Amino acid sequence: MNNDNRMERGLLVRRIGGGLHPLSDFYHTLMRASWPTTFGVVFGAFLAINALYALAYMSLGAGVEGMRGGSFEDAFDFSVQTLATIGYGKMAPVSRVAHLVVMMEAFTGMLFAALTTGLVFAKFSRPTARVVFSRVALIAPHEGVPTLQFRMANARGNRIVQASIRVTTSRNVRTAEGETMRRLLDLKMVRSDSAMFAITWTAYHPITEDSPLFGTTPASIQRDRVGIVVTLIGLDETISQTVHARHSYDHDQIVFGGRFVDVLGENADGSRTLDLGKFHDFVPAEGEKMAPESGS
Repeated sequence: MNNDNRMERGLLVRRIGGGLHPLSDFYHTLMRASWPTTFGVVFGAFLAINALYALAYMSLGAGVEGMRGGSFEDAFDFSVQTLATIGYGKMAPVSRVAHLVVMMEAFTGMLFAALTTGLVFAKFSRPTARVVFSRVALIAPHEGVPTLQFRMANARGNRIVQASIRVTTSRNVRTAEGETMRRLLDLKMVRSDSAMFAITWTAYHPITEDSPLFGTTPASIQRDRVGIVVTLIGLDETISQTVHARHSYDHDQIVFGGRFVDVLGENADGSRTLDLGKFHDFVPAEGEKMAPESGS
């Protein structure tokens, strides 16, 4: 299953009460929706508007010259021509009521075009970061210390300046009162800032005694449903706008032992190559000493 989908499912909360209407935040919903969904909603609204005005024109009888009486097809075609300000000249309003309906539809068409243009432009111009995260996070020795590590790559090929990451772990804990709750704790990274994120970045969190992950074992990872949430934010040098990326690792995506495969190579002319085909690969290692039990 795609990790983004898993993360979205984990963040999904069904809200009840509060008097919220499904259309109360429709714009934000469309901004978060995929392009096919957005175009589908816009096209559906376009058909619905024309269908409603087509019924209105049909009710006028002979109010539209050139339209066959009782023909929904002709009425729908005339509505499309009016809404889109095409006006082929084959059909035209001839009664006062028909002119009023045409005026209302022309106004509706202007609003619909303005809203659709604004929505499409906002989605198209929204700054995004194309950051690839490794599919797994490793817990393995680094500089002699058990360390949580994962890596990121800038797939766009430009530079993200003043990039910073924040890493949080979440786990189930049981309080003294016997209640089970989800706790979120920040993880201190070896380096949480980068002046220029252009190629790859491997993030390290040493699991020392003051780490929330101290004493973590493969069994406790599964038992406590430990997860890792990563957020990255920086300034896109090309468009001079702030971009962000986020990723999460479920308990079954945290691997003990091993090391990531090298993805950077150097060519004969001195240039470097980033092999994203091997970006998620790691070499398992057996017998590596992991974080000791903390007794909790």
